[in-house]
Amino acid sequence: MRQRREVKIAIIGGTGLEELLEAPERVRVGTPYGLPPEIAIGYVAGKQVAMLPRHGWEHEAPPHKLNYRANIWALKALGVERVIATNATGAINPSFKPGELAVPHDIMDFTKGRPTTFYDGPEVIHIDVTEPFCPELRAVLIRAARSRGAVVHEKAVVACTEGPRFETPAEIRAMRMLGCDLVGMTIVPEAFLARELEMCYASLCFISNMAAGMQDRLTADEVIEVASRLQDIIKGVLIEAVREVPEERNCPCARALEGARVRK
Repeated sequence: MRQRREVKIAIIGGTGLEELLEAPERVRVGTPYGLPPEIAIGYVAGKQVAMLPRHGWEHEAPPHKLNYRANIWALKALGVERVIATNATGAINPSFKPGELAVPHDIMDFTKGRPTTFYDGPEVIHIDVTEPFCPELRAVLIRAARSRGAVVHEKAVVACTEGPRFETPAEIRAMRMLGCDLVGMTIVPEAFLARELEMCYASLCFISNMAAGMQDRLTADEVIEVASRLQDIIKGVLIEAVREVPEERNCPCARALEGARVRK
């Protein structure tokens, strides 16, 4: 086992991605918000990477019950500066198709009951999310997807719903009218929590189905089947992205708290 240093890069995703890691070691990290799943630490493309299974190693936690704050806090405690998330999404935009990838540039939050901030007072923080995803990390993911020959949409507005149910056709029609291209259940509050801790965050979305009302019915089996079919492509993109992540950050994410505090 190589000596473990501070881990600068993390991948948040589903089960199966641990196979990316060379010489993985699982660690448990305590946080003020409870225990996240065990985090696997190993090597990808010669770089040390932390792998956090968002839903647990047995996929036992539904999206509306995930301890997002514990997950992000634990990664920060390990020294993580950049987070690459993988997210299963349904296509709202009819030009997006199952089996394709997308690197979203914006978010619409339709969640209802999730803790969404580390700042519940007395310190008041208003972070800027004019650009909710790290531009540097987005560019790396887009280049990595292209290099692997994947069909990748380089811009997308992703809607996040509470789950665990799928959306209704009426909800999807409303989201389409509002300009959403994709819909999923896990990108919020992950992206916002990472920004509050001045971490870079970007998402590699894979499209598993057309959204409600755009195909006959939706099933979890379909999502799992498409995810399994795309796993080799997703792994290849992640390996290339980790390889191409620059050593130094040249994005505004590391300064997210500048000017964000409300002072008395």
